[in-house]
Amino acid sequence: MKKSLLAIALAVFAFSASAQEIPVSKYSVATNSFWANWFVQAGFSAHMSFTSQERSGLDFFEPMNRGQIGASLAIGKWFTPSIGLRTKGRAYRSKAVYDGDIHPSYSYWQVSEDVMFNLSNLLCGYNETRVWNFIPYVGLGVAKQMTGGGKDYDFVYNGGLLNTFRISNRVGIFLDIYAQAIEGSFDRWNTVMASRANVLGAPVAGTVGLNRAGMGDNWHTYNKYNSRYWDKQLGVDLGIQVNISKTTTWNKVPDVDALLAMNRDQLESLQRALKNCEDENQRLMDVIATMSKDDGQAQVQTQVQTQYVDRVVTEYIGSPASVFFNLNSAKIASRRDLVNVADLAAVAKEKGRTLVVTGYADSATGNDEINTRLAQERAAAVAAELEAMGVPASQIEQVVKGGVDILTPFEYNRRATVTLK
Repeated sequence: MKKSLLAIALAVFAFSASAQEIPVSKYSVATNSFWANWFVQAGFSAHMSFTSQERSGLDFFEPMNRGQIGASLAIGKWFTPSIGLRTKGRAYRSKAVYDGDIHPSYSYWQVSEDVMFNLSNLLCGYNETRVWNFIPYVGLGVAKQMTGGGKDYDFVYNGGLLNTFRISNRVGIFLDIYAQAIEGSFDRWNTVMASRANVLGAPVAGTVGLNRAGMGDNWHTYNKYNSRYWDKQLGVDLGIQVNISKTTTWNKVPDVDALLAMNRDQLESLQRALKNCEDENQRLMDVIATMSKDDGQAQVQTQVQTQYVDRVVTEYIGSPASVFFNLNSAKIASRRDLVNVADLAAVAKEKGRTLVVTGYADSATGNDEINTRLAQERAAAVAAELEAMGVPASQIEQVVKGGVDILTPFEYNRRATVTLK
């Protein structure tokens, strides 16, 4: 008898474990494959030049004189929700700027490799439906001068703030605010001014340190920590981002500490229940041992077994069973969720117990009106399944909770629960 009770109790424990909600970690996710979480970006770029010729670093502020536009294209990958790499190319027309006077334009392209840090996920935890992500980055690249007279190639040092705005799981808008610096010879200023000096036969008025050899502003004589060493740009890129991988999200991992604590509490509860059953079982065995061994003895023993097996099963079958739904849907996502519901339905029919069906929706999506309607429809869908299992409508009570956020991740709140009353 003891072995029978233990087997039943363990079976009921397995049932309870299958119906419980699994806690997940807020900041940890499962690792994705190399081909997951890739994206492309394409957009327009607008920038202003602040070149090494300016003695103060900002002789005047005239966006129309300083500004130019270009185009950008990038491909990147997130290795974790917080860290990623991006290869970005830009093609520009840009300007050399000095005293609001001479602004020779030049063309160039550049390619840079950027290391990105998604602070939204790092500080607030991963959320696949977050609308705005705040992503600082730093990068190093190479630029190619396409207009004669400048330095052909040079390193580009850049950094910025990438803002992404979610439209759907695959499409979003990005706004990239950046600053970058290239060595001061890149903008052709020396060559242009030297050419003018040769034509005029003397240095051009207003230039400092310019001679016929074309030294111009002598940028290379400045320390690299001095702004006059660099040709600088401030700009913004605006465009569309498309997630191109089949896998675009991350799966949360179970919170191991919470699971261990939950299972420890459940095991302790089970052990206490089994101990109580064993003590009562021993008492009844002692009673049976003193009874005469007639035909009634077997009947008494069977009744005792049934009585206490029912007690164990009823204690554990009181745990709620959950039935889950997809976003904005009242159709049951998986028929497997009805296995635990069927067990409760069997108890309700046999014992004449009432079943309480509670409908929920997640509060992270939809308004109160939509969530209340969804919760009502989900409760009604599960109630209909119970009636199909043979539970009378008079034994089914429906409760509507609307939008909630009691479970993590929030998708788990798209459910209906069934409990014995």
